[in-house]
Amino acid sequence: MADIIKLLPDHVANQIAAGEVVQRPASVVKELLENAIDAGSTSIKLIVKDSGKALIQVVDNGVGMSETDARLSFERHATSKISTAQDLFNLNTKGFRGEALASIAAIAHVDMQTRTENNEVGTHIKIEGSKIVAQEAVATPKGTSIAVKNLFFNIPARRNFLKSNQVELRHITDEFHRVALVHPDIEFHFYNNGSEIFNLPRAKHRQRIVHVFGSRMDERLVPVTEETEVVKVTGFICKPEFAKKSRGEQFFFANNRFIKSPYLHHAVVSAFEGLIKSDMYPGYFLFLDVDPSSIDINIHPTKTEVKFDDENTMYAILRSTIKHSLGQFNVAPVLDFEHDPNMDTPYAFKGKEAVLPHVTVDSSFNPFQETTENTKHTDSYRKVSAKGWENLYEGLDKEADVEAFSSLIIESEEQVQGSIYSEDESQEHLASTFQLRRKYVVSTVKSGMLVIHQNRAHERILFEKFLSEITVKEGVSQQLLFPLELSFNKQELGILKEIQESLTNIGFAFESLEEETVKVTGVPLMVPESGIGTVLDRLISDYKEGFSEGSFSQAEVLSKALSKNLAIKTGEHLDQESQLALVNNLFACKEPTLSPSQKLTYTIISEGDIDKKFN
Repeated sequence: MADIIKLLPDHVANQIAAGEVVQRPASVVKELLENAIDAGSTSIKLIVKDSGKALIQVVDNGVGMSETDARLSFERHATSKISTAQDLFNLNTKGFRGEALASIAAIAHVDMQTRTENNEVGTHIKIEGSKIVAQEAVATPKGTSIAVKNLFFNIPARRNFLKSNQVELRHITDEFHRVALVHPDIEFHFYNNGSEIFNLPRAKHRQRIVHVFGSRMDERLVPVTEETEVVKVTGFICKPEFAKKSRGEQFFFANNRFIKSPYLHHAVVSAFEGLIKSDMYPGYFLFLDVDPSSIDINIHPTKTEVKFDDENTMYAILRSTIKHSLGQFNVAPVLDFEHDPNMDTPYAFKGKEAVLPHVTVDSSFNPFQETTENTKHTDSYRKVSAKGWENLYEGLDKEADVEAFSSLIIESEEQVQGSIYSEDESQEHLASTFQLRRKYVVSTVKSGMLVIHQNRAHERILFEKFLSEITVKEGVSQQLLFPLELSFNKQELGILKEIQESLTNIGFAFESLEEETVKVTGVPLMVPESGIGTVLDRLISDYKEGFSEGSFSQAEVLSKALSKNLAIKTGEHLDQESQLALVNNLFACKEPTLSPSQKLTYTIISEGDIDKKFN
């Protein structure tokens, strides 16, 4: 039998390795930013075009590379970070495998310019698909500039799997946040299609968080500090009242590296037990400093999943540290049975002295003096003539002109109403429809018993309603008496601008979308005025997660998010008319069987199944 095992060519091996390292443009951004930080940079610029599909460029002022190092950096397993296997257990840098640049060069056009401080001229290298097409000396500033163009140009199948520009830009922004938050001593600039998105000066950790997520984040942060022999914990947690329905600002950093740890996340959530609802998620920015030999960061190609030697101790320390911070800064509730709230001074009057009231009396006032035009009380006491009061009732004794109303037409909007019952059966089933445990609506049909999940059914009804309004642009808006001002960070504001047209079609009205401030002047009829901010917050987070999960259209994702937030929840009481309306509206839908999240909305228990229970 002939030999069938062969060695792969280098360019094929590089493309296969690129599949593990480079999954999307955000992966390139992560690798290039980490290399710039390892080079000792104090200023880093990130420039992207078309959400990284056309261009990703990182410019730093680090130590740079010599001509030999510049060419060798694109070879596989070429690295300056480690020399022996033992070095893997004492890592203090971001990159160490030596596969990043080689993998990127295998699937893109790479243009690199670099110069060290001691050299007068730098090196310019052009690579296309792992092949060096040009290398020459060039005048360039100290540091390194790497431009990655036409990502996945030689792997069109991988390029076709990329999401829309908005989704890819969101992933790039997430990677930028993860790097910028942990390095506040480095100045960062982020540009997309020529416009500046972030300009982050050097600052402390708290200031960097505020610069990234907006000024309203400052009031939410509670500092966390604890130092033990196992780990040093620093950072901030968000106050319990600012917990969100979806995962928001949740960041773990171990030895200045962003990590994902469901186990440690559970420690944080358990520390908030009793302060937030079970379906809410707290925000946190936690920095863990541990012995490099006690952590393994080489268990996954993305290096975000790590393994600690003693996770149980880390869990206990982290949980108790957060509980201590919540109590130390009076965030956790405290019971004081000797405290009398009636004796508290109102906050607005603290530090103020008591002011005696002064009564002013007009000594010249005489109530018995007749008022004349010369007195100063004339305007207040002038008599009003009642002459001609009979004219107010003129014409009331005449018969109303009935013919004047002959041409009056009452306009009504024709709506298609669906019903599972006929008109004769509606009144009969109105009395037989009832709510079970405030979760299900139960009624009878010819084949047996109908059981409807009220939350999922209402989600389906609202989903098709909002989807139709976005498409047809016929949403009804309820204007607010006073415009409502809400604050959002740059990323949230970008999402609002992206979906503004669809929101307007549903019924939202915006006066302005300025930096970190949004003025809302109108909302859909179903949105209460007191819950506008909550609905928009949840809508942004749900939209962000929904768009990253699948290839749905913007209208579908937006309608799904709105229906999820505004639908009747389990536990809400429905009167009989509302129950019947829910049943009829559900079966008027195009797809009444499934909710927008593809879950069953109703089931029918046949009479035969009921009879079997009594056999």
